[in-house]
Amino acid sequence: MDGDFRTTFVRDPAALRHYPALVLNADYRPLSYYPLSLWPWQEAVKAAYLDRVSIVAEYDHAVRSQRAEIRIPSVVVLKDYVKPQKRVAFTRFNLFLRDQFCCQYCGARGDLTFDHVLPRSRGGITSWENVVAACSPCNLRKGSKTLRQSGMRLFRPPHQPTAEEMQNHGRRFPPNHLHDSWLDYLYWDAELEA
Repeated sequence: MDGDFRTTFVRDPAALRHYPALVLNADYRPLSYYPLSLWPWQEAVKAAYLDRVSIVAEYDHAVRSQRAEIRIPSVVVLKDYVKPQKRVAFTRFNLFLRDQFCCQYCGARGDLTFDHVLPRSRGGITSWENVVAACSPCNLRKGSKTLRQSGMRLFRPPHQPTAEEMQNHGRRFPPNHLHDSWLDYLYWDAELEA
């Protein structure tokens, strides 16, 4: 690989699309579904070299040094089990994932923002129980009014999600890029239909 490619890959976060490695916990489940646990290929190669992971699947492409050639890992498994977090971080992405990437007032998908159900100007706080995903038109329409004053309704009341709930939502919203070698590891723990 030429130096320009490596430089571009490291500086451009979107370059994760170029040969990312799916990271599995020692129990062969993804470390996270929300967002999907992916490493840039450089991190996967480094972890394999340091004997922190086992390579389970590889891409057809290889990287070369003066002394070695290694195929780029597409799936790696941690050698030591990492205990999953029980608490879900209150982030914009997780809020949108909890609300399934749709406006909680009209159901629109796409360009979302968030809205305080009880406006901050009326004592509302920024928390899982008071913030929902909203499209810009609904957010503007509601403004600093209460639900009753605005005449608007919520599809689902806001709540603090559990880690299991977020994992399930994360399975439904995979990233735009899913390599074929990942599929067996993403859904093997999903419940089978009878």
